Amino acid sequence: MGIHFGNLERVRHVITYSLSPFEQRAFPHFFSKGILNVWRRFSTQVFRVVPPFVAAYVIYSWGTEEFERLKRKNPADYENDE
Repeated sequence: MGIHFGNLERVRHVITYSLSPFEQRAFPHFFSKGILNVWRRFSTQVFRVVPPFVAAYVIYSWGTEEFERLKRKNPADYENDE
């Protein structure tokens, strides 16, 4: 009855491998090696990632405080208004 939708084109020289979901192990060595691996990756990257975020936070907080300070009126300009 014709070609099925998944088999519309014949691809040559391409090898695909698949493994049944029932044969896979979802979390192999998760507790024995996984936590240590996460800590190793975190400790090597933390000094590369955190400083830009800290600098951006400091600049943003300084900018918002400076904006709020400059937005206020100077009370010394209005001392003799009566």
